[in-house]
Amino acid sequence: MKQLTTILLGSLTGAGLFLFPSLVLAESVAQSMDLSGHWVGFLALGLFTVAYVFVVLEEVLELRKSKPMMVAAALIWVAIALVYKDRGLSTVAQAAIRHDVLDYGELLLFLIVSIAYINAMEERRVFDSLRAWLVNKGLSYRQLFWVTGILAFFISSVSNNMTTAMLMCAVVMAVGKDNAKFVGVSCVNTVVAANAGGAFCPFGDITTLMVWQKGIIEFWTFFKLFVPSVVNFLIPAALMHFAVPKEQPAAIRARTATRRGAKRIVVLFLMTVLTAVLFQNNLQLPAAVGMMAGLTYLQMFGYFLHITHQNEPELGVDPLYGDNNAEPDDSDSLRFDIFHHLARMEWDTLLFFYGVVLCVGGINFIGYLHHLSGFLYGELGATPANVLVGVISALIDNIPVMFAILAMHPEMSEGQWLLVTLTAGVGGSLLSVGSAAGVALMGQAKGIYTFMTHLKWAPVIALGYLGSIGAHFLMNGGLF
Repeated sequence: MKQLTTILLGSLTGAGLFLFPSLVLAESVAQSMDLSGHWVGFLALGLFTVAYVFVVLEEVLELRKSKPMMVAAALIWVAIALVYKDRGLSTVAQAAIRHDVLDYGELLLFLIVSIAYINAMEERRVFDSLRAWLVNKGLSYRQLFWVTGILAFFISSVSNNMTTAMLMCAVVMAVGKDNAKFVGVSCVNTVVAANAGGAFCPFGDITTLMVWQKGIIEFWTFFKLFVPSVVNFLIPAALMHFAVPKEQPAAIRARTATRRGAKRIVVLFLMTVLTAVLFQNNLQLPAAVGMMAGLTYLQMFGYFLHITHQNEPELGVDPLYGDNNAEPDDSDSLRFDIFHHLARMEWDTLLFFYGVVLCVGGINFIGYLHHLSGFLYGELGATPANVLVGVISALIDNIPVMFAILAMHPEMSEGQWLLVTLTAGVGGSLLSVGSAAGVALMGQAKGIYTFMTHLKWAPVIALGYLGSIGAHFLMNGGLF
């Protein structure tokens, strides 16, 4: 009977760990060991550093960034598991990694829906239509500089900054392809605007999304960062304005049309955003669950397009030059397929996030982030630490930086949490390699927008960075 009882208790414990890891999380954290001085700790730091070097050299080595980061994550947790198993604490490590996987799972599901909608709008030529409209306006270089910057700022609040920046860069290069000076300074402005626009809305950047999903800041509270974000964009833009040529580019005729259902997909995306907010704020359910509910809107609408399918008008017109003799685009007659958009995900980026979450989670479990938190938020203080976070995010991707802050979970006021969200989001604008938008545009405008082109404007971007921090303290001083 005693053996049977032991077996039953062991089975129930195992089932509990598998089905309800959160029930044992608190106990696991209490039993976790400080391995920061152990060989496992040194190995984890070494693996993460080497992996990140490979990430930085992605373009040179032509090695996708997800690969080294996922290898490092696996090896770090294997090393942790071996030590904990040797000491009879396997369940402790198991509960910890399940918690990190849960965090990643919520982020993944949220991003899958968001990217699916963006891909669907792209396939329905929403962005092509916007680009052609801008090209046709006959704006001067200075007018286009401001229009593309302002649009990048607002579009990136609901779309990712890389997609937004590439869209605006395509317009800039189409109109100013013969004026390298205009293209270079406009690309800098676009990167700054896209990063600033993503800082005041949970849907605008991964960092704001993670903070919101953790329940640290309410959805509408993020909009208190709107004015600081505007300041971050306007100060450098106003100073760069004088470097833009006072010329009128040659007229370009562009024509394109959206495909059937394009406007309705935009409306469905806005409904999906509202659904996610209601799930998180009113029902206390994960925002990712609301986003998945919103994906059904697109699925059902896709079915409607499928059963009402008919040959659509030929849209084989060059979206930049309006060549009426262009060959018909055969893809226009294809039916809308939601799974096609899911297949076109940026899986390398999504898997890179997986590696980052597990690597940082492992380093936190080892004990390093506890010591780092004590130094940053204990000795330096919250404000200097959060300002420093923005500078660090110019060198290291803001995703691992923000995930590390969330893993530390220092005791801070709401104003300080908004500050670190702001600095982590806009700090990447200080260097071209500090954000996905900057890296993407260096490839898109190769040889025109470079690291040195961006670096030349770093002082005025830094003024915008400091100005946004000052604006936050001025506007939201009551939250500190």
